[in-house]
Amino acid sequence: MAGNSDSFSIALTGDSFITTKISEYKEPDFVEVFDIIRSQDLGFTNLEVLLNDFKGIPAAQSGGTYAGAPTALADELKWAGFQIVARANNHSLDYSYEGLRITTETLNKKGIVHAGVGENLAEARSPAYCETHFGRVALLSASSSFAPWGRAGHTRPDFQGRPGLSPLRYGTKLLVKSEQFQVLTELLEAAGFGWVRRQQKDGEKDEPEQKRQFSFGDITFVESDIPGLHTEPNEKDVEEITKWIKDAKRQADWVLFTLHAHESHLDRTVPAEFVVQFAKACIDAGADMFIGHGPHLLRGIEIYNGKPIFYSLGNFIFQNDLVYKHPQDIYDRYGLSLEATPADMYDTRSKGDKAGFPADPIYWESVIAVVHFENKKPVRVELIPISLGHEKRRSQRGKPHVARGEKAQKILNDVKKLSEPFSTAIDIRKDRGFIEL
Repeated sequence: MAGNSDSFSIALTGDSFITTKISEYKEPDFVEVFDIIRSQDLGFTNLEVLLNDFKGIPAAQSGGTYAGAPTALADELKWAGFQIVARANNHSLDYSYEGLRITTETLNKKGIVHAGVGENLAEARSPAYCETHFGRVALLSASSSFAPWGRAGHTRPDFQGRPGLSPLRYGTKLLVKSEQFQVLTELLEAAGFGWVRRQQKDGEKDEPEQKRQFSFGDITFVESDIPGLHTEPNEKDVEEITKWIKDAKRQADWVLFTLHAHESHLDRTVPAEFVVQFAKACIDAGADMFIGHGPHLLRGIEIYNGKPIFYSLGNFIFQNDLVYKHPQDIYDRYGLSLEATPADMYDTRSKGDKAGFPADPIYWESVIAVVHFENKKPVRVELIPISLGHEKRRSQRGKPHVARGEKAQKILNDVKKLSEPFSTAIDIRKDRGFIEL
């Protein structure tokens, strides 16, 4: 192990969309990735698949790919060096409640600590605990990206709760100028939504820069002299989540909070405003670090009150195109018949690797973040750049390799640039990045 009870290190990775056995591969740059993770005192990843042997009723709509996988891959997670994994993400209910429960049973049998889902909302919100030589670690997990039916529900004294994930909902306000606001109002009225104008009277504001407003779907349109897009986290969800962070702080020595969030602020590499606000609320409540993932690409790093916030660590394992069977629903989405095969679907979806994830190298470059502690305090973040083989064929794409040379410099400089808006200084030395806390 890397340290003692006072000095230790934690390896953090982003999304692990693992669908095949990987421990058989022997390329030196691949093996080195897992030597790095296993040499730390604790390893974390977001488990982006269900370990369910494809059992359970598939949902009518998935979080993208139907993320079923063999239960045997739990052994691969252990081989990789992961003791703790996040479960709250947009694939948590791809195979309904049975798929969720089989995954829970599989991880429990292998002794892998996991958080973010449960038989009811309190269970999904609550921390999971991992005992280590440097103390007790609490893990909490939530997602802002999910289908409505994936959200866990509270248990009442007179009614059962609903299984699912720990949600972080958010509100969106789109500020538009008066002429645009008027056009929107007229278009909606013409389409039969007469209540829009009546609602505007209830939303009048005294502030000169913000006047009429109305809500349509999940978006509130606001008449404003200054156009813009703003999001904010749901107050009730923040209250419930931070309650459990505070509970974990009293029950553990270290608290890790992890959020799955696809949402961005205009640019896909920039986290949505509500994510930034929420991350800081988690640190204020007692989290020792905030680990973001979900958009499948890198985002910036912020140091807040001496604690690291990783807005997205990108992909770690990304075998999204190697899930070997799916329900017909995903074939229907791409206009394919019952006779179509998985390869047909992947080829159609990516237009022969010229669209979507396969077409853009941004999804195939990321980092491992190792947080080093000395005297029980975080003192340094080390960034190890990795490449997932964007240029390789489908069967080999998605496995992490340590990046070197120009590739490593490119990845580290990308992270450095993405972190500049958060005033985070990253020192690049050879093929590693360092942040002093």
